[in-house]
Amino acid sequence: MKTQERSLVILKPDTIQRNLIGEIIKRFENRGLKIVGIKMIVPSEEKVFEHYDKNDEWFLKKGEGVVEALKTAGKEIEKEPLEYGKDIIRSISKYMTAGPCIFLVYEGHRAIDVIRKIGGITEPVSADIGSIRGDYGVDSFDLCAVQDNRGLRNMLHTSENEEDAQREISLWFDESEIVNYTHVLEKILYDINLDGILE
Repeated sequence: MKTQERSLVILKPDTIQRNLIGEIIKRFENRGLKIVGIKMIVPSEEKVFEHYDKNDEWFLKKGEGVVEALKTAGKEIEKEPLEYGKDIIRSISKYMTAGPCIFLVYEGHRAIDVIRKIGGITEPVSADIGSIRGDYGVDSFDLCAVQDNRGLRNMLHTSENEEDAQREISLWFDESEIVNYTHVLEKILYDINLDGILE
């Protein structure tokens, strides 16, 4: 059984602007996850589209959801569902390129699951209190997509699964930017016999 895995976390522009960088990094570190890569950049629109890597089936499904929400809100339907679906990624791209983001590669036992639990579900207004989005976010799909036609301000991105994590990490980091090292915390978390604690 593989005991260590890596996951990508992106702290989005709203996190940076709200001075929550340290608070969020602290939550992951407190769970025993180790940073093996970190950088701050303003991503390009092309890279954001490549990162989200959606197909027409995804665009259509999401677009149909937007159309239903617009109908429920009594708003006019101005385009095909596929285009509404593409608007979701377009609005995310506008949001992600509005300012600097911090990209982190974390490593640890079941890092992907742990990070997603700490981050909370995608929509902040529905996220559990105690999660990052639940504690610091108030945005909703209805507000951003139906009322304001903008990207959901949900503070961070977390990889969904191992395949996505590998693809996303290789998109944003060169192998030379990932540092392999041992952290003393790993002894207490993973060492079978706890050798070396007593002298």
